[in-house]
Amino acid sequence: MHAIADLPNPDIEPSSNAVSARAPRCADGHGTLTPLFFSDDIIDIARAKAICGKCPLRASCLRDAIERVEPWGVWGGELLLQGRIVSTKRPCGRPPKHPRPALVVDELGVVGIPA
Repeated sequence: MHAIADLPNPDIEPSSNAVSARAPRCADGHGTLTPLFFSDDIIDIARAKAICGKCPLRASCLRDAIERVEPWGVWGGELLLQGRIVSTKRPCGRPPKHPRPALVVDELGVVGIPA
């Protein structure tokens, strides 16, 4: 598993505090989003997938995670379990009698202050 320090650092423009669109949001250098990408909660998993959906490194992240056979977590917008892509994570407890609708979470991305 790669450490956060191995991921590319975000490019910060000198004129503002805005983060470049080329930088991965998961590599903030502080690990603040790590619990989101390795959570058991279906809302957290959906949010992590939405964050990956806007990342320019999504394809390479998923490819590398599959090559490393990552044991779990959201990598490249997909949920991995034992190095394989799974569509959904089964929540703890008894399954519902009637299937729940699919969960859709939209990520806004980096929100800046209007000028």
